[in-house]
Amino acid sequence: MWQEDKNRLQRTFRFKDFAEAFAFMTEVALHAEKQNHHPSWSNVWNTVEIQLATHDAGNIVTHKDRVLATKIDEIYVKYQ
Repeated sequence: MWQEDKNRLQRTFRFKDFAEAFAFMTEVALHAEKQNHHPSWSNVWNTVEIQLATHDAGNIVTHKDRVLATKIDEIYVKYQ
């Protein structure tokens, strides 16, 4: 589940391996680009950590972040 902390939505996603984590990140990247809203994230092997905040609103959580978080959740379901 997404957690809001320090003006960021945060969530950790786990996958069976690096290839699956990378495929997930690629799909998220395509949707983020369409929304012109880009996450801060990191990836180590099968784990992807994502943080969302709207930079042009002063690095706070906005509706834009919640919309992208919902889309990311929809993408993640396909990997479960």
